[in-house]
Amino acid sequence: MLKKGNKLYSILTGSCPRCHGESMYINSNPYQLGKLFKMRDRCSQCDTKYKIEPSFFFGAMYVSYAVGIAFAVAAFVITYVFIGFTMLNSFIAIVITLVVFLPVIIRISRNIWANFFINFTSEKVGYKSKSV
Repeated sequence: MLKKGNKLYSILTGSCPRCHGESMYINSNPYQLGKLFKMRDRCSQCDTKYKIEPSFFFGAMYVSYAVGIAFAVAAFVITYVFIGFTMLNSFIAIVITLVVFLPVIIRISRNIWANFFINFTSEKVGYKSKSV
C-alpha cells in the first residue's frame, strides 16, 4: 500500500522526502524523549538538506495543531459516540490521548512540514557523486 514515491510513505515513515532512502531522524523511536528532536542535517543518499533555513521546523507547530485536533476528534468519536462515555470521561480520554501521542504528533508534523517543501524524485539529479 505504502510505496516509495508517495508523500504518505515519507510522512508515516519519517524517511527523506526527496529519495525515501533513509530516516530523517537519528533515532526512529519517538518515545525516547531525549532524542525526539535529533535529526540528521542531510540525507546520506541524496544530500538533501532537511533544515532549509534556520528555525525551519517552527512552521511544523501550525501543522501539529491540526494533527492534534485530528487525534482529539478521533478520541472523542471513539469514546463518546462508539463506546458511550460521558462528556467528562471523553474529555479525559482526549487529554490522555494527546499526552500519550505527543511524540508521534510532533514527528508526523515535522514530516508533513518537510514534505510541503521537498518533493520526491526518482531521478539521480542532485544526488551525491561518487567520482572525484
